[in-house]
Amino acid sequence: MKIIILGAGQVGSSVAASLAHEANDITVIDTDPKRLQELQDRLDLRTIHGHASQPNILEQAGAEDADMIIAVTSSDEINMVACQIAYTLFNTPTKIARVRAVDYLKHTKLFSTSAVPVDVLISPEQLITEYILRLIEHPGALQVLDFAGGKVQLVGVRAYYGGPLVGHELRALRQHMPNVDMRVAAIFRRGRAVTPQGNTRIEVDDEVFFVAAKQNIRAVMSELRRLDKPYKRVIIAGGGNIGVRLARTLESDYQVKLIDHNAGRTDQISKDLERTVVLLGDAADRDLLLEENIEHTDVFCAVTNDDEANILSSMLAKRLGARKVMALINRSSYVELVESGIIDIAISPQQVTIGSLLAHIRRGDVAAVHSLRRGAAEAIEAVAHGDKSSSKVVGRAIQDIALPPGTNVGAIVRGEDVIIAHHDTVVQQGDHIILFLVDKKRIADVERLFQVGATFL
Repeated sequence: MKIIILGAGQVGSSVAASLAHEANDITVIDTDPKRLQELQDRLDLRTIHGHASQPNILEQAGAEDADMIIAVTSSDEINMVACQIAYTLFNTPTKIARVRAVDYLKHTKLFSTSAVPVDVLISPEQLITEYILRLIEHPGALQVLDFAGGKVQLVGVRAYYGGPLVGHELRALRQHMPNVDMRVAAIFRRGRAVTPQGNTRIEVDDEVFFVAAKQNIRAVMSELRRLDKPYKRVIIAGGGNIGVRLARTLESDYQVKLIDHNAGRTDQISKDLERTVVLLGDAADRDLLLEENIEHTDVFCAVTNDDEANILSSMLAKRLGARKVMALINRSSYVELVESGIIDIAISPQQVTIGSLLAHIRRGDVAAVHSLRRGAAEAIEAVAHGDKSSSKVVGRAIQDIALPPGTNVGAIVRGEDVIIAHHDTVVQQGDHIILFLVDKKRIADVERLFQVGATFL
């Protein structure tokens, strides 16, 4: 696939890295030559120095025969104009744009072929807000991902000493929970993937990813760790777009405090939010945190645009007694470093955002893509089409499908029904199949499985 990426920032670079490894023809446009050189030094792609919305620059990038343009510069306006030019001058089939301003997003009529021709809108702030919200709704989870409109969830948890299933084989799950259907999709032990089988024993500190219907998630988590009490008190560090969105989403169900160091900003936020307590100060101020009863806080969530500030304030909050601390971290090199220490959950905006982009890039009918374990693994929701003669999956039992090594089928959503996949489950036309890929190099093999042959009409 020929893809032009506009913007070599954090998101653009992450998307380029992911797609370049999958044999796509990638061109990246940016005004910063240093960023472009760094990308060229480590990836097999083409770069062009220039303004992403200028017709001659898009023409140099090969827009006339590009399959897709992904506009993820730091400017909403440049992203939208670039999509308009790609549509009007080059008739580019698929145009994806990152748009962050709420004032644009709330006017749905704005994005259409008769107005601003953007096929897919990506709002990182909204995606991150939803991601954090799911973590708060499921105390103790490392990652919570929605599939099939939320009917099915893939949850990652760390197995704790004392969990009923810890030290036992996976087949014991059915005895522990005879009325709850679930499937362990993957296990990561000391950073390495372990293929889950009936005789696999769960060990302390294993990262266990399981698939279940939304209503069964809490019951399954209780088998792997002592259940945390529901969260009530949340402190948010940072009054930017993400902080304010998160506070607005949480304030009706939780006791929320928001800290920001900008006096004008805090004044405006206090007017915009109804129940959130807005505080002027430094989130890394020990005295302020103690004054706000940090030791009784369930979740401290640092979402400023400064990685170092997020890391330091989260570490301090944890030391002072916060139950759970989360930090938004842009630099990928920091994420793994801090998550192995005092910070409970490091949130990478790139990994949260990239799934929304990949769902529109994958070949075959892919409804959702989620990046896991800092991009090393992937969960995909693919739709089965065709019949037994034209499809490699329809009309076949799971055990008869030639799944690539390290790939598991976790669940199937058929209409309103959630079917946890077993070896004899037969795939039907229109099924939404949730797959877990331990090895991202196998993505092309999975895509081929879901592509319909020429005999299907």
